[in-house]
Amino acid sequence: MKKSILVIGLLLLSVSAIVAQSIESKIREFAKSEYPSDYSMQEYIYKKQLSAYRYMQTVSDSEVKQIALREYYNDYSMQQYTYNKQLAAKNYMKTVSDREVKQFSLREYPSDYTMQKYTYDKQLGAKNYMNSVTNYSAKAKAVREYPYDYSMQKYTYDKLVY
Repeated sequence: MKKSILVIGLLLLSVSAIVAQSIESKIREFAKSEYPSDYSMQEYIYKKQLSAYRYMQTVSDSEVKQIALREYYNDYSMQQYTYNKQLAAKNYMKTVSDREVKQFSLREYPSDYTMQKYTYDKQLGAKNYMNSVTNYSAKAKAVREYPYDYSMQKYTYDKLVY
């Protein structure tokens, strides 16, 4: 019994060592492809990529992690950057207060939190702008043309007035 547990433990250790070597060699190849004739940059990229790989192994939001992996399958540094941006945007979208604008943003970009945030902020700014305009005939035309898109209402309004 003890012997079989020891064998299983050694097998698991061997597999994890092989995977680690595989990742490290993959990262080395990535660094070489980025800077084929600059060894110091290869080392810099290698260390940065390896650190980002290790970081990505520790992240907890699997949905956001999948977004990062889908966008940058072979670039761990960009995965880390994307993960952090997407996670911050996801948390931001949990705090927004304008339900109508939030629904618009979710509908436009159902699986991209950074674009949801960008769209939300842009739409909310345009909505506030449209609530303050004084040329009511131009406003009515803009709203008629784009009843759900405040950004396009603002664009149309400005085009009509200016």
